[in-house]
Amino acid sequence: MKYSNVCIEAFTYTLPEEVLTTDELERQLAPLYERLKLPAGRLEILTGIKERRLWQRGTTPGTQSIKTVKKLLTQTGFDPMKAGALIHGSVCRDFLEPATACRVHYETGLSSNCFVYDVSNACLGIMSGIIQIADKIELGQIEAGIVVGTEDSRALIESTVRQLNTDETFTRKSVKPAFASLTIGSGSAAVLLTHKNCSRTGRRLLGGSVLAKTNFHNLCQSDGMNPTMQTDSETLMLEGVTAAKENFEKFLDAVQWKREDIAKTFCHQVGKMHQKLLFETLGLPPEINFSTLETLGNTGSVALPTAAAIGIETGFAKNSDRIALMGIGSGINVVMLGLD
Repeated sequence: MKYSNVCIEAFTYTLPEEVLTTDELERQLAPLYERLKLPAGRLEILTGIKERRLWQRGTTPGTQSIKTVKKLLTQTGFDPMKAGALIHGSVCRDFLEPATACRVHYETGLSSNCFVYDVSNACLGIMSGIIQIADKIELGQIEAGIVVGTEDSRALIESTVRQLNTDETFTRKSVKPAFASLTIGSGSAAVLLTHKNCSRTGRRLLGGSVLAKTNFHNLCQSDGMNPTMQTDSETLMLEGVTAAKENFEKFLDAVQWKREDIAKTFCHQVGKMHQKLLFETLGLPPEINFSTLETLGNTGSVALPTAAAIGIETGFAKNSDRIALMGIGSGINVVMLGLD
């Protein structure tokens, strides 16, 4: 997968104001912790997550995605009439139909000559949207496009807490698949891609590689109608990192880089153990990665673009950097893209 004409013009994000600390979450789980005699502080020790955020109750993903796209347009000065595609790529959406992207498109005043649809690919929905828009730009179908998403963790966290506290059949062993649900945070992010001829930043998307290991599709499963999630976290981590290692060599070949060429990385944010193992396995120094999980938790599809937006905003990533965007999502799917 190689691109000659595509730029990632901008990343942007919006975050909820309400903060839910891990300490408070464990206090909510007091009945479970007391019954199973679990030590306080266990969740933060295992994940490295100190807090996550929650949207105001009743907020729909589309409502917040509209705000994020408007922020993107304001920050970049991009003419909405030049957008040839709008993709809504988060796990969370307003309805099964129509596409959440339809309302976002209408409320943000984008051109009617526009591809408008949702993409669903677990935590890689926005990464998948980036690739689809990049393909359209490279093929000459469109000049620019936007991918956006909003993840809302409130319903999942609250239903998980309720289930863990009321179902007394849980044991120390059987409770483990539910703990990943408590790491999920809320957030919103958008990415603007343009043809290089109309780019103001010159941030070239060089290409990348993908890998599917769908024999592990059952390691993390969520029912969105009645928010629950069961995750074999340990196996998912090990097999995901193994898949990432296999894909990494393909990625380096696609963008014609060596390991030492990578100045910075922005990754999907899962937990500190996953992050440590990933960088050890890929042979990359951990200090080149920008982490947000400590204060935002696992924000699903918006984790990587949010990290990129904050990393660029704070000066962590410089204009001369070669940046690897690396996502591993349940399924298992791996996407790696190179940004120059």
